[in-house]
Amino acid sequence: MTHPPASVSSAADGTSAVRAIRLGSPDYRRVTLALFLAGFATFSLLYCVQPLLPEFTAEFGVSPAHSSLALSLSTSLLAVSILCAAAVSEGMGRRGLMFGSLVVASALNIAAALVPDWTVLLILRALEGLALGGVPAVAMAYLAEEIEARGLGRAMGLYIAGTALGGMLGRVITGHLVEAFSWRIAMAGIGVAGLVAAIGFLILLPRSRNFSPHAGFDVRYHLSAWRGHLAVPSMRWLFAMSFLSMGCFVAVFNYIGFRLTAPPYEMGQATLGMLFFVYIFGIFSSSAAGGLSERFGRRAVLPAGVLITAAGVALTLPEGLVTMVAGLILLTIGFFLTHAVASGWVGRIAAGAKGHASSLYLLAYYVGSSIVGSAGGWFWAGGGWSWVALFLLTLHGVALVAALRLRSLSRV
Repeated sequence: MTHPPASVSSAADGTSAVRAIRLGSPDYRRVTLALFLAGFATFSLLYCVQPLLPEFTAEFGVSPAHSSLALSLSTSLLAVSILCAAAVSEGMGRRGLMFGSLVVASALNIAAALVPDWTVLLILRALEGLALGGVPAVAMAYLAEEIEARGLGRAMGLYIAGTALGGMLGRVITGHLVEAFSWRIAMAGIGVAGLVAAIGFLILLPRSRNFSPHAGFDVRYHLSAWRGHLAVPSMRWLFAMSFLSMGCFVAVFNYIGFRLTAPPYEMGQATLGMLFFVYIFGIFSSSAAGGLSERFGRRAVLPAGVLITAAGVALTLPEGLVTMVAGLILLTIGFFLTHAVASGWVGRIAAGAKGHASSLYLLAYYVGSSIVGSAGGWFWAGGGWSWVALFLLTLHGVALVAALRLRSLSRV
């Protein structure tokens, strides 16, 4: 059975028609595959340097803390550029900005692999984070504008699955390429893969049908759009959910390594890196999030995701390695389920300026990663893993309150 590419319905004011891409249509499949590629490329480019930090320390003679700037500079500027990219996309369009961002970021990753100077490498990685900001917020806005309501959750889940796969392969595969060749070839290879993904993205993604660009750059318009979203209580709770869920997820993987490399585990770096394969479970859970939301409703699935994540954190408290790995699996399933549902919900609640709404959600997402991810270190220094876990379980309690407030405030 075939489906027409879009459905036509009256706009809210009754003056225009909106052509939404229907679930199951050929265009729907093209969109989901294109955004899967975009998510994969973005996160593989962003995180490919994480397993390379020891290589940077050895080659450039910098400290381990200094070597981490290759990643932290990228993520910091990504958080800032998300707001700018959302504003810019209102004037120049969604598809072109995402494609340009992927191409520029991939080229910068290749250039960073070739330069002999550490400072230049850091500058290129910082610019790469700035360039990548053109993808996440704009991708969420595109989906919210172009996909019909009943297919939005599934499409957003597939996009999140692409980010999970990219984040995993950016860490794991790069490490294996280093052993076989060199860190420069590994990093350049990820850049080339990003260029291929960008071309596939451009070929597959249909042009926007329901987006009307705003001529010029009106600062008052953008500020008004951001204020408007922040004035909506359900939006504020979604932004809080983004901050808490991402922050807790990053904190676990930031400090679980310290626990597992110490006695009684004494795990080597290669074995420790294999833990990132738990992201596979996140790929499946984020892909399933849309179907679960359609069947049970976002208001039921979001609190369930928070509870699953909290259960995963609790399972890391005992010393048994099997129990700990099971906890990491549950944590990953719950986080990606929560993120896929919450990010899709932003597009459903936003009445307009969806790019601005997505940018605020992602700003909270990366700020949470930075603040909670760093704060976990204070608890690690104070009382080891048990303090870290209790800190994160407390934050999950707050996240559950946010999910329940959303349940009572929103009907979409």
